[in-house]
Amino acid sequence: MNTHYRDARKIDPNKGAVLGDGSPNDSDRIEIGPTQLAFGEWEAAGLTPPNLDAMRRYRWARLTRHIVDRGYAGLLMLDPLNIRYATDSTNMQLWNTHNPFRAVLLCADGYMVIWDYKNSPFLSQFNPLVREQRSGASMFYFANGDRIDPAADLFANEVRVLLEGHARGDRRLAVDKIMLHGARALEAQGFEIMDGEEVTEKSRAVKGPDEILAMRCANHACETSVRAMEDFARAHVGDGKTCEDDIWAVLHAQNIHRGGEWIETRLLSSGPRTNPWFQECGPRICQPDEIISFDTDLIGSYGICIDISRSWWIGPGKPRADMIYAMQHAHEHIMTNMAMLKPGVMIPELTANTHVLDDKYQEQKYGCLMHGVGLCDEWPLVAYPDMAVEGAFDYPLEPGMTLCVEAAVGEVGGDFTIKLEDQVLITEDGYERLTTYPFDPALMGDN
Repeated sequence: MNTHYRDARKIDPNKGAVLGDGSPNDSDRIEIGPTQLAFGEWEAAGLTPPNLDAMRRYRWARLTRHIVDRGYAGLLMLDPLNIRYATDSTNMQLWNTHNPFRAVLLCADGYMVIWDYKNSPFLSQFNPLVREQRSGASMFYFANGDRIDPAADLFANEVRVLLEGHARGDRRLAVDKIMLHGARALEAQGFEIMDGEEVTEKSRAVKGPDEILAMRCANHACETSVRAMEDFARAHVGDGKTCEDDIWAVLHAQNIHRGGEWIETRLLSSGPRTNPWFQECGPRICQPDEIISFDTDLIGSYGICIDISRSWWIGPGKPRADMIYAMQHAHEHIMTNMAMLKPGVMIPELTANTHVLDDKYQEQKYGCLMHGVGLCDEWPLVAYPDMAVEGAFDYPLEPGMTLCVEAAVGEVGGDFTIKLEDQVLITEDGYERLTTYPFDPALMGDN
């Protein structure tokens, strides 16, 4: 039998020319995407992948509408996650977060141009909504030394010429995040710089149908990866050599196995290192009869963030009564707050009506009740009453928003913290809990 080259190089030889999400069944595809492992798991779970062309068009149309509604000439994006939202293209995402070499200009008429690394215009050519590929948006010191001004002037002049042709002479330009020299160069071209983050955050807040499908798939991949991490922890803690980093590394590996991208933090700790919360994982050898708590902060399949938290009791003994009480209290906190979620409810109402943690847990409670989630932690933030700023978030929830509901429960000077977090979707008449990962039965007092 002959083996054809075209067959041997498919991602999934059992599929035809395209995969379930509409992307080419091609091992040489440009886009970061799910692996055969992920597609197989989703199919077995009855999940439908997103249509990527439809998802990209939804995002482009939503951004464009927000630009037009505000009367802006365009939106200039340098934040790599905003660029991902606008174009669905990536390029060295983490490096790009501190070396802003990419930019995207979306004009009021929908014309979209990307500036990318000089040798990589092909990274966005799969998306016909990106009409031009250019280079020359690097306006940071490492790339230009003491001659940033000429580079910034050239870039700003290109932006001006483009907007003269696509924005009817408007001079108000929304910009998300730009280096100082770039901002000054744009102002020198006569632009009034507006708040681009306000545009992008509110655009990203309401997910379209295919984004929700992508989130369901990413959630399944994340929870499958978390299960592998839990299995590893339960099998190896107590052997005298397994440390926090060993456990956390399983989640990283499993995420990549399924086409996920990165993890934004290192928030896994064990035993007394869980209190106070926010100690990141390290070489501590995990001991039996302790709690392990973690927060995934995971950028998974399709670049979707799955941000869930759990606390596990690793035996063989049983947890103390104060640990069980804290776990049950944290569970009550997130479930009671989740029950308030529905379209039309104002964010300050959520703050005012929150489930109140016991006094002994107040000082070390989490930084917010809830927050939006999409390509990362996103707008809006729902604050606790003592942290709320009047007028900061006077908006209603809308169908299609996705939120994470949080709790951190631990006493000052204590030897443990319970960390719980679930991801939810605002529906037409309420909410849907997307997170299905179980709560530890020992800590819940079930055994």
